[in-house]
Amino acid sequence: MEPVEINAGTWYLRALRHDDRVSDVPAVLESARDPEILRWRHRPAPTPEAAVLHIAERDAAWREDRACSWAVCEPTTGEMLGEVAFAHLDLAMGVAEATCWALPRARGRGMITTALSAVLRFGFGGLGLERVSYAWAVGNAASARVAERCGFTVEGTQRSAWVVDGRRVDCVMAGRLASDR
Repeated sequence: MEPVEINAGTWYLRALRHDDRVSDVPAVLESARDPEILRWRHRPAPTPEAAVLHIAERDAAWREDRACSWAVCEPTTGEMLGEVAFAHLDLAMGVAEATCWALPRARGRGMITTALSAVLRFGFGGLGLERVSYAWAVGNAASARVAERCGFTVEGTQRSAWVVDGRRVDCVMAGRLASDR
């Protein structure tokens, strides 16, 4: 499928870009160097080449129906401040996994909650998804707040499922169904 833009009111969501008009390479690089993002999420290597490849992979995933990802942007400048995605997209089964991150200057402003809520509406209404899962490492209070505010229901815990700060930690598993609206 082709990338879809979403107007989320305070925030503008669009496909990640690296072209002659807009480049999200600086934001991807910043995310790959931010200690807080790196604690909780896998990021590409902190090099311009890896950032360009990351953006190209996001574009390919859209076109191959494997994932959908959005740069969460300040609407007046188009500056990328975070990312929200449906990973592990399976349109035939109607499922996906939500993932997200925010740069330090965008945290605490409700950006990810607003963006993910808009993406969930698109997923259930536009893509026909029936279920979206969301997971976070125990101790990631920001992700727990996002899950609660976006209407996810905690369904269980995977023991010792993630590595945070060099040690194994449990992972909280949550889900939201199309009928949960």
